[in-house]
Formats: sequence, structure tokens, C-alpha cells
Amino acid sequence: MCEHDHSIGPVPSRPLERRHVLAGAAALAGLGLTGMLPAAAIAAEPAASPASLPLQRGKGERPGAVIIEGGTLIDPGTGHATEDAVVVLADGMVQAAGTRDETRKAVREAGAKATRINAHGKFILPGFVDAHVHAQTFQDAALILSHGATTVRSGSSSFYQDIALARVPHYAPGLSPRMHAAGLFVSPDQGDSILADPDLAPLAARRRQLTDPKDLAYLTRVNRSRGATVIKTRANPRAGIPDQDPRELVYDKEQISAIVHAAKGAGVLCHAYSAKGIAGAVAAGVKSIEHGVFVDEETLVRMARRGTYFSPTLFGIAGMADSGNPVLAARGREYGPILAAAARAANELGVTVIGGTDSFGTDVTPIGDEADALAEAGLGKLKALQSITTAPAKLLGVERDGVGRLVRHGVADVVVLDRNPLETSRALSEVRVVIAQGAIVRNDLG
Repeated sequence: MCEHDHSIGPVPSRPLERRHVLAGAAALAGLGLTGMLPAAAIAAEPAASPASLPLQRGKGERPGAVIIEGGTLIDPGTGHATEDAVVVLADGMVQAAGTRDETRKAVREAGAKATRINAHGKFILPGFVDAHVHAQTFQDAALILSHGATTVRSGSSSFYQDIALARVPHYAPGLSPRMHAAGLFVSPDQGDSILADPDLAPLAARRRQLTDPKDLAYLTRVNRSRGATVIKTRANPRAGIPDQDPRELVYDKEQISAIVHAAKGAGVLCHAYSAKGIAGAVAAGVKSIEHGVFVDEETLVRMARRGTYFSPTLFGIAGMADSGNPVLAARGREYGPILAAAARAANELGVTVIGGTDSFGTDVTPIGDEADALAEAGLGKLKALQSITTAPAKLLGVERDGVGRLVRHGVADVVVLDRNPLETSRALSEVRVVIAQGAIVRNDLG
């Protein structure tokens, strides 16, 4: 723990300007030589969220109307199927979704200029939700979208790229999923990520060992002030790095509690593997456990009672068995079956299991592969579908916006599949059409 008594007051409330970047660079240089910054330097005015900053240009043009017709419409909330259905999208919203009779008026209002997609023999669903990604470029975002994930929760980025991507759909529909951004990973080794924001200069001397609860709270508040709507932290090291022990404790209940408190309602997702680490994170009040290989039954019961979600990232962890690194391959072979059993037990005990791929950069796993892995682990086909639609939509608080279901006046996010996902969960990876924010991102049906 840090021995210096420094303030955990609010963070600076200025938009990032060139003069502040220069000031931050100067502060970094000074800290690198002389050590700690005075307490008063941390206790400055809080920063405005990017969402509240004045826009530099008008909102982007909405895509034209789209009519998807003839396919079977699947409602993930109930599993109900409507054959020969029609979905009408316009003005960035679902105008109608249902039978031809129910949608006739909306089709007429969409007009002859609407783009029509013939989905006969296919299956129409809402856009998917990937609850754990690391997207930092337009290319990353495009690859995630191509597999049908039109809403995502970020597992952090290096320099606030996810926060920037969260703003993109406002101006350019179809270039990025609806991003729930985490900003910087609240983790001990910040390294050069400190340079993402001059307001982080007070932490520079401790950038390799950020453990004091006051520092963790400060970093959390900076993330929130810059537009992060979720916060990512950890209880244990990574399993995907051979020389790290994923059962070692990194942050305990006290440290994670400081992060949860500073997040002020933003859901905290916590990377955790060991039983002790998971239990401490749940007791601290995190919103979801990520990975969670060695979770025990007592903690699962507590998670069910508290409403803590579970994102096992099963496909990725089990997939380490194919690694060329012998340590990672051994972990994959050991962890895969244990995690599958944990996901099954969580579901049986009433914990809501959600799908996350932990995709990083251009190494993107289709979210359908994760849902299929969860179905095979014992969740069943409908719960697997809900794990990438209605369940994470509820976690993120966007179910009322229509995320996870195709409902009138809901978001205009749609996928079309080759096969019925309620008959085979493999169908969730067979994406033929993707529409995000009303824009056609992918159309393999011509």
C-alpha cells in the first residue's frame, strides 16, 4: 500500500486541451525525478463527461428505411417464433415487427424507396450483445459487428479508445457497436496508460504498482469523468500470460470496494479466477464476475441473492487448450471443464449467465461461439440465446431501449441467421445479415 496521505477528492473537470496535455507531460517529467505530488494536486475540480461537452457538428444522417421480410422472427425473451414475419426499420428505430398484417401500415409508410431484404427460409433476431470485448480501432469495431454483436460492453482500452468509439454511432451509424465503455483498466500496472490523461499525472510515480484504495478510487473517478459508463478491475492476474499465476490475489475486498464506491452506480466488471478473489469481489459489490473459473457454490449462492452476473468467457478460456504454449495449453485443458461446470452450476442456482468473448483487437471471437459453448455447458438453447440478448441488455440497463428484442420503437439492430438457434445453438455463429443503428453493416443475402 502507498504510505503517502493524498486526497481522494474529485478529479479535474476540464476537457482535454493541448495546454493540459503539455501540463501533464511536465508533471510526468517532474514526478519521474522527484517522486510524489502534493495532496492538493489530486484534489482538483471534477471533469465534465464527454457526453456533456458541446458537439462540434450536427448529428449524422440517419440511414434510410429497411424492410426485412419473409423470415421467421424469434423473440429471445420468450422463444416465440413468428413465421413469414416482417421487420420495418426507419429513423434509427424499429417501426414494426411481426406478421404481415401487423406490419402492413409500417411497410406502406416506409415507402417504395426502402431497402428490402428477402429473408425467406432464414431467422430474424435482434442484434446480439457481447458483454466483454476490448475494441480500440475502427477495424476492431467492424469485426465485432460483422459477427452480429451490435451492443458491447468494453473490458477496458489503453487510451480511452472505447469511450471515443461509444460516440461514433451518434455521427456515423454502422461504424461501431453501441459501446458501453470502461476507459482504463483499474489494475496495478498502468504503465504508459497514465499518459492517456494529464489528470492521471499524480499517479505516475506509482504507475507500476497501483494498489492504494485512494489511488484506485481516483483512477475510477477520472474514468467516469471522461465518459466511462462501466468500470473494469481485477481480483487476480491473467490466465493468458504463462508467467502469471491466475490464482494469486491482486486486489482484495477493501480495494475493490473503493473502486465500486467511486464508480457511483457504473457497473463494475471484475476479472477474477480464484475462489477467494471472486468471493471478495462479490462481497465488494461488483456487478459481474468475468471468467470465474474457481468460483465455489457458496459464492454462487451469494451472487444469485445479490443479482451479480456471471460472464465466464468460456469459449476463450477453453480454447487455450489449442495454444502452442505448453503452460497455456495445460490451463485450457484444466480450466475448460471446470468453467463449464461453474457456468452450469451458476445457471442452476439462479445466477444470470451472460455471454462475453474477451475479444481483443482484431482477434475477434464470434459472440455466437460463446453462446454455443454455454449451451453445450448445460444452459440450453434458449438460455444461451438470452445470454447474448435479453440478459446482458438487462445488465446494461438498456432493455427498455429494445436492446435484446425487436420491439416497436426499439433500437434498429437486427441479425439474420441461416438456421433456427432454438434448434441448434451453432446457428448463432451463422450470421448472414447485420444491421446496426439502422445501417446495413453486412448483407450476404443480396
